[in-house]
Amino acid sequence: MLIAFIQIYPLFWLLTFSLKSNLEIFGANPMALPEKFMISNYTNVLVNGNLIQYLLNSSFVTVVTIIFSNILSAMAAYAIARMKWRFKGSMLTFFLLGLMIPMQAILLPLFLMMKKTGAYNTHMALILPYTAFAIPMAIFIFVGFFQTIPKEMEESAFMDGANLFQIFRRIMLPLIKPAIATVSIFTFLACWNELMFAITFISKEEVKTLTVGIMGMVGMYATRWGELGAGLVVATLPTVIIYIFMSNEVEKSFTTGAVKG
Repeated sequence: MLIAFIQIYPLFWLLTFSLKSNLEIFGANPMALPEKFMISNYTNVLVNGNLIQYLLNSSFVTVVTIIFSNILSAMAAYAIARMKWRFKGSMLTFFLLGLMIPMQAILLPLFLMMKKTGAYNTHMALILPYTAFAIPMAIFIFVGFFQTIPKEMEESAFMDGANLFQIFRRIMLPLIKPAIATVSIFTFLACWNELMFAITFISKEEVKTLTVGIMGMVGMYATRWGELGAGLVVATLPTVIIYIFMSNEVEKSFTTGAVKG
């Protein structure tokens, strides 16, 4: 119960923070419940603060990145884990080297690339690097999961006349649903909360993501902290909801790997 309280209280505090005025937030007792629930903080930030547009942009970029990274990583991992070819070990090492590359090290080359290719200030300026950085971890997870599946299942499918793509799509993908859920959550968290690429590659108001939009709510001379808190609540809710619905699959991925390993 103590651990649960420690984990949940910051969310509760953020919710109460978002329902206060600046006067209450910086008053004598900032930890107290709101004297007057400022629902207008949410209406102002959603309507006047362009938060809905930021939310849609973040959702589009994140969903497309999750789809691309899952498909590409699953196919690559299947080839590495289940097929016999000469350089598959070297190729796995090549992919995993991506885990060692910090985002800050390639920020300038990526920026120049986006400017020259015309991807700057478009959704693809975020989708492409997000997908590239998600692939190494996804391949690492998928390879470990594919290696736990008995080869007899593929052999039986081949004997029944199924080709390689049918086996991958109809047999392998359903068996790795827990791993797909794990990769999806990790990718979602990385994309949804990312700020450095988003603030570097995007300057158009209509293409900005949620993190950039919320950061822009902090004014130079005055900040409406209640509205800022409302924006943070809106940004946090999708993460909580997605984890609630997919946490069982993530747990299955860890327990399955432990038992079969």
